[in-house]
Amino acid sequence: MTFRFANPWILALAVIVPLLLAGRYYLARQQTRPATLKYAATSLGKILPSTWRVTWRPLLIVMRLSAIGLILVGLARPQIVQGRETITGEGVEIALALDISGSMASLDFEPKNRLEAAKQVIGDFVEERPYDKLGLVIFSNEAFNQSPLTLDHKMFSRSLEQVELATDLGIDDGTAIGLGIANAANMLANSDAESKVIVLLTDGVNNAGQIDPLTAAEAAKALDIKVYTIGAAKPGQVPVPVQSLFGGTQVSYQESVLDEATLQLVAETTGGKYFRAEDTAGLEAVYEEINDLEKSQVEIQVFNQYNELVALLLVPALLILALETILRNTAFMTIP
Repeated sequence: MTFRFANPWILALAVIVPLLLAGRYYLARQQTRPATLKYAATSLGKILPSTWRVTWRPLLIVMRLSAIGLILVGLARPQIVQGRETITGEGVEIALALDISGSMASLDFEPKNRLEAAKQVIGDFVEERPYDKLGLVIFSNEAFNQSPLTLDHKMFSRSLEQVELATDLGIDDGTAIGLGIANAANMLANSDAESKVIVLLTDGVNNAGQIDPLTAAEAAKALDIKVYTIGAAKPGQVPVPVQSLFGGTQVSYQESVLDEATLQLVAETTGGKYFRAEDTAGLEAVYEEINDLEKSQVEIQVFNQYNELVALLLVPALLILALETILRNTAFMTIP
């Protein structure tokens, strides 16, 4: 529901109101003529009591200008617009699998580390998919469903915000890529959607879990699920925060290891695509490309209902004008 003026240009005429007031004051001054008789001690008139007619006469001007102002706003046609959308077609169902292993704490991505960068970019990706069902799987040594498939993207975003590193959650570290794919595929297994997609992001090598990534990829293929894989890591030495001997945190440079060959095979097996991102900007570009590749087959028709508010302004304006006319010709009538 929104508020608008159908003829907003008429509001520019509101400048007439102060001009009318200034013009009336000017004409009153012009009509004042110098006295032809001399009065003695005119200051004595100041001590005479003022009548209520004199005190309240300026009210007529206020009423006239208020009525004019209401008429101008009314002519601008204020409206309350109520929109209704009719959606036809079908969106894509997407399970996002996110690595939360300790290596995702590496500081080669902005604003903080790989995990925080991934959460930020995934959040932006979700905003671009308003008609898709989305689910979230996180994995380290094991895989967990953080959010079920849902159209409630606010709930999904809250679940995404709560994602932390495995080390911060107090669970075993590791990188179970196969389990991540398997859990995401299981989330989509009973879907009737024509397009089912897994977007998996990791920065390492499968070293945990009972399911091999390629075995999980074959299972996803059997369910007609496409898997896009993303390797999020700079090559070579990268800064990683580690616990010091004295309980604090210090930065140590460690070799970044990423199994690109396996990620490429997983994507190729399912008809998806592999991407490499070496910084936050690259990660944003990857999700933008996936967003373009997986378009929702949705048609939206918008119907707007306009509720006119003119009567709420013109009726009071006419009543004020009528009352002002009556008062001007009765209680405040001027005798020449």
